[in-house]
Amino acid sequence: MGVTEFISDRAIYKQVLLERVPQAKSFLWIGTSDLKDLHVDKNGRMVPFLEVLSDLVGRNVSIRLIHAKEPGENFREDFDRYPNLIGGMERILCPRVHFKSVVVDGEFAYMGSANLTGAGMGAKGKTRRNFESGIITTEQGMIEKIMEQFDGVWMGKHCRMCGRKKYCADYKDMLST
Repeated sequence: MGVTEFISDRAIYKQVLLERVPQAKSFLWIGTSDLKDLHVDKNGRMVPFLEVLSDLVGRNVSIRLIHAKEPGENFREDFDRYPNLIGGMERILCPRVHFKSVVVDGEFAYMGSANLTGAGMGAKGKTRRNFESGIITTEQGMIEKIMEQFDGVWMGKHCRMCGRKKYCADYKDMLST
């Protein structure tokens, strides 16, 4: 039997990004609306979150990332510093995604309001972070529902009926194959 717990603000950063994500062994799924150059503490130094993802790819952890819009210039510059992410991390852009979720190995999940940004995840200073909340869970039934929503978007379940297809490069690519 799993546990579901409410978390907020800085606890999201600590419990999800610092404790759970780096421990992924098999797969990591991340869904977010906004994506920025988030930095996290790694062994006492602040590094781009992409370095953590790169470390996971180096350990053969499968990573899926769904986000609603293209990230900013700083994120893209950081991304280029980790070339193993190009082939080692799958990514889909879906302009309708507004859910924020993190699933680690199908055994832990976060679902809440925080985007994958410093202010959203509580990584910024006390006066620069958003007020965010969500749940973390190890309850299998809850994790399955979070994964089902994520996988439905990932597999294009809603694409044919989506009213924003003209903004979606991934949908256009699907039609051309």
